[in-house]
Amino acid sequence: MTLEHNVLPRVMSLAVHELRTPVTVVAGYLRMLLREQAGPLTEKQKKMLEEADRSCGRLGALVGEMSEFGKLEGRELSLPRQDIDLSALAEELASGMLEGSDRGVTLQVRTPGPVMVSGDRTRLAAAVKALIYSALRERGEPGVVIVECSTATDSPGWAVIAIGDETVVSRLASIARGTPPSFDEWRGGLGLALPVARRVIEAHGGAVWSGDADGSRAASALRLPLRT
Repeated sequence: MTLEHNVLPRVMSLAVHELRTPVTVVAGYLRMLLREQAGPLTEKQKKMLEEADRSCGRLGALVGEMSEFGKLEGRELSLPRQDIDLSALAEELASGMLEGSDRGVTLQVRTPGPVMVSGDRTRLAAAVKALIYSALRERGEPGVVIVECSTATDSPGWAVIAIGDETVVSRLASIARGTPPSFDEWRGGLGLALPVARRVIEAHGGAVWSGDADGSRAASALRLPLRT
């Protein structure tokens, strides 16, 4: 039996509608308790409520990702277009990324200068950030994760970002000129950030792909049409 194409977006929309109100209510009461509006808290109670508040925040973020996923899957979004320097965007995102620092993982951005594309800056920033975060989170040992911007200037011209260690970034970037392999978007612990990232990139006429089985599973790359 084949499901209608629009079933998944409708299910997502219904789930978001049913979840958003109770999550908002629970978050509101947790904040009231943390402000001690219902009376003073012991230190132990405060820590327990803070952890519950953080978990509620993660659930709220997941509901937001479900909403975005459903709209992208149902092609309901009209993406605004503006000029974006992908190199500057990568540097901006990297400057605020702390994931992995406690494990000796550092982030390095390499750019050739401005790399211009056109699109929805907010959504593209979230997509690139999700890919960088995934690479940092899944690196199991100290080292450097590289975010390398480049261009593939054949026709059509592509702006490329490759993310991984020194051994894989160049190879990942070189794939931009051909047919990219698949992207491993269903990885635990990341919510719907990667599925949303793939759909945002594809909605901009681009593609995203993963590293292969040589240990570079968390490495990835994307391409977007160069601004013309």
